[in-house]
Amino acid sequence: MPSSQQTAFDRSRQNSVEKTPPENRSSSLIAEVIDGLSQPQKNLPSKYFYDTKGSELFDQICELDEYYPYRTEVAMLPAIAQDLSHVLTDPCNIVEFGAGSLAKIRVLLKHIDRIRRFTPIDIAGDFLRREAATLQAEFPQLQIDPVEADFTSQVALPNADNRLKNIGFFPGSTIGNFTPQFAQSFLAQARNTLGKGSLLLIGVDTKKSPAMLHRAYNDSLGITRDFNLNLLTHINRVAGADFNLNQFEHYAFYNPEMGRIEMHLVSQRAQTVNVGGERFKFRQGESIHTENSHKYSQDEFLQLAARAGWRSVRHWVGGQQLFSVHLLQASE
Repeated sequence: MPSSQQTAFDRSRQNSVEKTPPENRSSSLIAEVIDGLSQPQKNLPSKYFYDTKGSELFDQICELDEYYPYRTEVAMLPAIAQDLSHVLTDPCNIVEFGAGSLAKIRVLLKHIDRIRRFTPIDIAGDFLRREAATLQAEFPQLQIDPVEADFTSQVALPNADNRLKNIGFFPGSTIGNFTPQFAQSFLAQARNTLGKGSLLLIGVDTKKSPAMLHRAYNDSLGITRDFNLNLLTHINRVAGADFNLNQFEHYAFYNPEMGRIEMHLVSQRAQTVNVGGERFKFRQGESIHTENSHKYSQDEFLQLAARAGWRSVRHWVGGQQLFSVHLLQASE
């Protein structure tokens, strides 16, 4: 990008909502980690997977043969974007929750000419700004307003333009990382953020063979293992904790009664870990629950969305029922 010309991305950095100070982010992380490790079933917030290294590892996971959600959804998106190009007749602002590497938005931008603005939201601020700058170079006429924030909390969209219709974009299967109760709460919150009559395009993983699910979260290259363990690296760095990564092992399995994959980190010996001045004892074999990935039938998800104030406009299913994408509209 020429230094003599201020781009829309540069302007957005000047005009974006004020970022949370680093010391406040650190305090919040420490408080949440201490709370999670104090529970009978120790747990850690999965949102802290996504520091810069974690975001890069997740991108590598998406390229794995075993990880079907990414490749299935990516194969579906061009046809979905073509369909949406006939539905979206007014100029719009795409708001992507948990935007990551911005790979999937490119498909929409190439097929939908009504997109005037893009507002990606992600907790990994440095990674987000780097990816947004790359996207800006590819689409110089697009206004890009990256927002560094926890999208699971209330987020104020910067510089609201009432002339643009807000379209939420929540690809992947991230909705499955939430408990059904929190998923409903998030969908209701997204409805309030986007406004009355807005649309939401959301990816939802389907129920399928436990063997396929096991392979997807226990890849042969061990990248999912590294992604899981990197959560401890992130906490060590930000919270000054002393997790020994060599003493924890990645463990992921499908819980059929709950309809979800569970990811854990299992302590390989009795040990004590220090976080924020607190000491936490681990028994050999005791686990930290780091993530869930709920799988939904079509009816289950649409009932969930309806309770949050969304109605179904249409849906797409790809890869022999491997993955679904839903277009929802907010009730008035």
